[in-house]
Amino acid sequence: MKFSDILGNEQAVHRVRQLIDTDRLPHALLLHGDAGTPKLALARAMAQYLHCTNRTGGEPCGTCPSCRLHQSHNHTDTFFSFPYLKKDESSVCDDFMPEWKEFLDTNPLVEDYHNWLSLLKNENSQPAIMVKESDSIMRKMSMSAFTSRYKVLIMWLPEKMREDCANKLLKLIEEPFDDCKFILVSDNMKAILPTILSRTQRIELLRVPMTAIAAHLTATYGIDQQQAMAIAASADGDMAQAVRMLHTDNETREFHERFMELMRLAYMRDLVKLKAWSEAITDMKREKSRRFLAYASRQVRENFVYNLRTPGLNYMTREEEQFSTRFSPYINEYNVERLFAEFNRAEAEIMGNGNARIILFDLAVRTTILIKR
Repeated sequence: MKFSDILGNEQAVHRVRQLIDTDRLPHALLLHGDAGTPKLALARAMAQYLHCTNRTGGEPCGTCPSCRLHQSHNHTDTFFSFPYLKKDESSVCDDFMPEWKEFLDTNPLVEDYHNWLSLLKNENSQPAIMVKESDSIMRKMSMSAFTSRYKVLIMWLPEKMREDCANKLLKLIEEPFDDCKFILVSDNMKAILPTILSRTQRIELLRVPMTAIAAHLTATYGIDQQQAMAIAASADGDMAQAVRMLHTDNETREFHERFMELMRLAYMRDLVKLKAWSEAITDMKREKSRRFLAYASRQVRENFVYNLRTPGLNYMTREEEQFSTRFSPYINEYNVERLFAEFNRAEAEIMGNGNARIILFDLAVRTTILIKR
């Protein structure tokens, strides 16, 4: 992994490179930011750069023995810790290394927690970093470095550490051995145990710019620019979400059909069919219906902007644009804010365990009132 592979976040990349070049890398560094930002990729690039024996132009060379070991995830002085499922009382991260290496190789620039759950073969589980993992970490970090000046522990999602695990690691993180570096990678800094958080220096990573996501999708997956921009706009800076959307194109088409159906039935004020529509969305289950409502909210925005006749401001697929040529006049300054609010309210209420069938039918009825304003 090289710094040039990191999407966006040039300031964060420059800062960590400078810390390593000047030998001022703190013993405990926290890379934090929203899910889908390339924090884990940056942590891996840092470790490779730190261990590289032939740094070139501010990058790891990629060819020295150390770099080759990093690229195969076998560097003897680099360790990973991450949330896992307890197989038995002695379970530690090392028991899941085949799955972890597959996770790193599948999409090296994208840290997708949903993909990790899938590899654990239990997407309804709640993986955590258990207390036994703290014993494993302390043993590894107490040994002398084998081939490098520093040992590096990359901990992904420290907010999922059990409190007993965090308490056992506290002294090691506070007063580490001279050759130890901890790089913590967090999606939710506020959920980290305060005693751990207070002992770290922090660098925030920002959401990936839409143009960078689109360029990555085009270069990596060979899709056309219009589709890439539409996906990037919908992902809202979340690279993991963009890749998921690309691989679930059928879901996007389904959402588009359901959005068109809602707007047509709302225009006709066909309450019987709108009730059937709300039940169909309810049957998607909570998480998928939430994704649909987020999609519908974005479509409201795109159709309002479409009226401005400024193509550079719109990010729609060809199918969405074809529908908007006729539909967009019905989204205007009189109803756009209310429609936004209704879709966002419905999403929040469903995620708050409200009755989805009632919430969605109420949304459909309110849409009939607003669509003709």
